[in-house]
Amino acid sequence: MEESSTRIAVIGIIIEDRRQAEKINALLHQYGSYVIGRMGLPYEKKQVNIISVVLDAPMDVISALSGKLGRLPGVSSKALYSKAPAASGTGREEGAG
Repeated sequence: MEESSTRIAVIGIIIEDRRQAEKINALLHQYGSYVIGRMGLPYEKKQVNIISVVLDAPMDVISALSGKLGRLPGVSSKALYSKAPAASGTGREEGAG
């Protein structure tokens, strides 16, 4: 696989320490050019927050973001990669919207 090819991936983030929210948002902003979308769910019953972030990025970028998130205290993260490299562009069809 060539260096410039990208993959579609989902990073799942579970936040048990809400004090980490500012650091998490700063990291997601830092990698924002690769983010296709994100969804956050507060789960009050278990006192956790869950975020799923969909990316179109090189594998090393996805791995770096997931690793940085997972090293924060009270935060767990895991990346799930597509099997094939993403087609050129953002993965969105032109004219769709």
